[in-house]
Amino acid sequence: MNYFSSNFKLGILGGGQLGKMILYDTRKFDVYTCVLDPSKDAPSRLACDEFMVGDLLDYDTVVAFGKKVDVLTIEIENVNVDALEKLEDEGVKVFPSSKTLRTIQNKGTQKLFYRDNDIPTADFVRFAYTSEIDEAVDNGGLSYPFVWKSTRFGYDGMGVKVVREASDLQHLPNVECITEDLIPFKNELAVIVARNTNGDLKTYPVVEMEFHPEANQVEYVICPARIPDNIAQKAELVALKTAEAFKHVGLLAVEMFQTENDEIIVNEVAPRPHNSGHYSIEGSYTSQFEQHLRCVLNLPLGNTESKVAGVMVNLVGSEGHTGNVLYRNIEDILAMDGVTPHIYGKKQTRPFRKMGHVTIVNEDIDIARKVAEKVKQTIEVISE
Repeated sequence: MNYFSSNFKLGILGGGQLGKMILYDTRKFDVYTCVLDPSKDAPSRLACDEFMVGDLLDYDTVVAFGKKVDVLTIEIENVNVDALEKLEDEGVKVFPSSKTLRTIQNKGTQKLFYRDNDIPTADFVRFAYTSEIDEAVDNGGLSYPFVWKSTRFGYDGMGVKVVREASDLQHLPNVECITEDLIPFKNELAVIVARNTNGDLKTYPVVEMEFHPEANQVEYVICPARIPDNIAQKAELVALKTAEAFKHVGLLAVEMFQTENDEIIVNEVAPRPHNSGHYSIEGSYTSQFEQHLRCVLNLPLGNTESKVAGVMVNLVGSEGHTGNVLYRNIEDILAMDGVTPHIYGKKQTRPFRKMGHVTIVNEDIDIARKVAEKVKQTIEVISE
């Protein structure tokens, strides 16, 4: 099929920052794009060929949108899976598949998938409601500390909490959830696996993630991860095994823990471009966003090697600031060598909202990390 400067239409469910960055490459290739998002102010609205406002969880809306395109992909998991299944039945190519998304959307189902496919992961217990956890603790079936996770709609640190005592449960939503053993670990790692419909596979280098202790959000992504080669190889093999089990088409970001005993266990996955791969725009021969397009259009996969070491810093709204956004000291970071900011186009900031990211590249990863720290200390995302 001719995708370039043609009548072919690619549909994207979701118009947030991931969609916006996918569109950098659809415009480079002149691939016609249609985007559906619930917000009329979504970041992707200016970069696509057709922008439509609609509920991604509404069956009829998603079906009607999907019938207008030749290939349908996502930039967010929270979409109506029944609608995707209907579109697949009617011949629309949907990547990732409705089957993959149905498994991944629910963290309880996702964890069962790992267990059924012999993929290493933390032990867990499923609950229909958070209120059932107290009884499990009282009966001795569960003990503190553990990690509580909502099975649906968690993102960017939302829907996750470390529970160390009974009082920590008091303000959690009473929803379907899981509890996981609290695993002592050395590092949080991630590997992005790319797979096209031919079954060709490539992996990006293992990255290391540093998290904000309060918001539970990624603050820094470091590529390559500062770990021994044998640990990196082990992480890559676990990621490949996970991707093979899903038989996904597109990108699969596999988040993992390196335990204190140097075992690798899977935390969770995302079947789309991912925060852990943003560094690749400046740092890799093929960015994760171009690679996602290559996957869903069944084109040859690009080179996943890094041209240079890279560190990504997330730009999030400062605490105590809500309203029209102002990027204070952005000129100062632009004056630093190897620093590239990406502003997502969200006009309103609030505490810990992802507003952009900054990539720092350098031949020396340690220098890149030091510059990243300076960037973090310099730029502020505040309200006017």
